[in-house]
Amino acid sequence: MIDNDILFNIKEKAIADKVPIIMDDTLKKIREILEPLKPIKILEIGTAVGYSAICFSCFLAENGKIDTIERDEQKVKEANNNINLMGLKNTINVLYGDATEILPTLNDKYDVVFIDAAKGRYPFFLEQALRLINDNGIILADNILYKGYVLSDYNKHKQRTAVRNLREYISKVSNNPNLETEILDIGDGLAISKYKRGI
Repeated sequence: MIDNDILFNIKEKAIADKVPIIMDDTLKKIREILEPLKPIKILEIGTAVGYSAICFSCFLAENGKIDTIERDEQKVKEANNNINLMGLKNTINVLYGDATEILPTLNDKYDVVFIDAAKGRYPFFLEQALRLINDNGIILADNILYKGYVLSDYNKHKQRTAVRNLREYISKVSNNPNLETEILDIGDGLAISKYKRGI
């Protein structure tokens, strides 16, 4: 069982430290998807302090597992501390390193892949998610609309690569015949792609 007081403290500390965490309305939508699905294995790309992985653990099947990847050493330490506080160290496995290096080494199959990491890498993360997802699995990508830039005519240099790659991600999930995708304007944008092999 999740201790809601500890979870609230983790959330409040992340907000105070300006660590980006999943927004409440995005989490509510994901809950609607995952609760009936009862996934056995979830892959998360972008752990931060472990808040979303802890939340997702509530929706797992019995004895379900979460693998989550984080490249920031300090965040890995904080995430592991938070996971231990929640008594979830046997449920959530934090993989320390760059997702672009770790993902190609994974060979497990996952019922859900949640992407919430470097925006400029979303097309690569999608490529790996498609390799690792189970039939009838779901790929979720958070912050897909990126402050509204992605669907606007935004072209400023500072965020240009991130915006271009998020647009590429949306194009790929929208045009892949094996994916049924919807883009929701909640939080900072959520892409939900249901995978059906060989449609």
